[in-house]
Amino acid sequence: MNVLLIGSGGREHALAWKIARSPNFTKLLTIPGNPGTGRYGRNVPFPLNDYPALIDLARQEQIDLLVVGPDNPLADGIVDAFQAAGIPAFGPTAAAARIESSKSFAKEIMAATGVPTAESHVFASAAAAADFARASGKAWVVKADGLALGKGVIVAETVEETLDAIAKLSTIPAGHHLLLEERLYGREVSVQALCDGERLWPLPPARDHKRLEEGDRGPNTGGMGVIAPVDEVTPALLDEIVNRCMQPVVNELAARGTPFRGLLYAGMILTADGPKVLEFNARFGDPEAQTVLPLLEGDFLGALYACATGQLKPDTLRRRKGYAVCVVLCAAGYPGRPRKGDLIRGVEALDEDQVLVFHAGTAVGPNGLCTAGGRVLGVTGLGSSLRQARERAYAAADQIRFEGKHFRRDIGQE
Repeated sequence: MNVLLIGSGGREHALAWKIARSPNFTKLLTIPGNPGTGRYGRNVPFPLNDYPALIDLARQEQIDLLVVGPDNPLADGIVDAFQAAGIPAFGPTAAAARIESSKSFAKEIMAATGVPTAESHVFASAAAAADFARASGKAWVVKADGLALGKGVIVAETVEETLDAIAKLSTIPAGHHLLLEERLYGREVSVQALCDGERLWPLPPARDHKRLEEGDRGPNTGGMGVIAPVDEVTPALLDEIVNRCMQPVVNELAARGTPFRGLLYAGMILTADGPKVLEFNARFGDPEAQTVLPLLEGDFLGALYACATGQLKPDTLRRRKGYAVCVVLCAAGYPGRPRKGDLIRGVEALDEDQVLVFHAGTAVGPNGLCTAGGRVLGVTGLGSSLRQARERAYAAADQIRFEGKHFRRDIGQE
């Protein structure tokens, strides 16, 4: 099979790595790609918003499957364009992707299906949201309705912080509508599942660490590290999450004529009253993909194609025993203004049976591999225990060198 992959981050490197290991893999084109994806095929600089030209390229290259990594192309309708051209695509249509691109739509779907989630209120203006917050006399979690690159949620501790958050988020494009949501307490976990429009096949549950600093302090980031699987998510609890929180959403989207085909991601919180949904995403998490994909065995590319064509079979993939811990190495200045151009050393000498290194923000300069983004590399350690996987990830993280490198040292440390 010939595959066209969309994206340029660590998630896309992980997808390229996994796709290339499938028995029916022939050729990979990645737009725009990075030095990591380039190891498995050809990176192509190409405008993503020119769908007719993109489809012409896919036909010239005899592409059998489109795989979409990031959220924006999904929300913009790239899958719709490819489906209309008769090219199968792994990823939801724009209508189904609203489960991520509109938090108010996701809340509507959850309300219609009885999915447990936080109490929330939607407002069409900052003034209306502020009036409600003042009248309530309590703090709220403030969310921008649209896509905001992971920066559309502020957890306020007071009414004044709520008002400040409303003012801040109302100024970004995603904040034309705002949600005020009750704060839930508990341990967070991410459950990702392949979906063919009807059936779900859950991947090993994962736990992301969003805050920049150890001890979950500092500003939110795109993700500083992930562990998988999460032992407290027992098989029974995973079944409950899938059956109560995810399958009803899939059923409702299908009933509305917008079946979800792709990767459904449920951001969950394990409260004293049971698991509840914090948010849905319509694609693989980053760096969750770098952590979970190494724990799968079987024909991954075949599974993606089966999702795209509505024919997913539960025995296509298997979960391998063991654990994975991904530690994200960041550039100087991240998450504010990351510095670019610092040379990277030490990646080549790592043992890929124990450690995988996924490129997220890198480029090849005149003197070799260098930093080109905020989150530079995802270092994934593998092991028979969480402790072993964690030790291998951190040993490799210490071995890799570039100026200004910083990362959390408590990923997976309870």
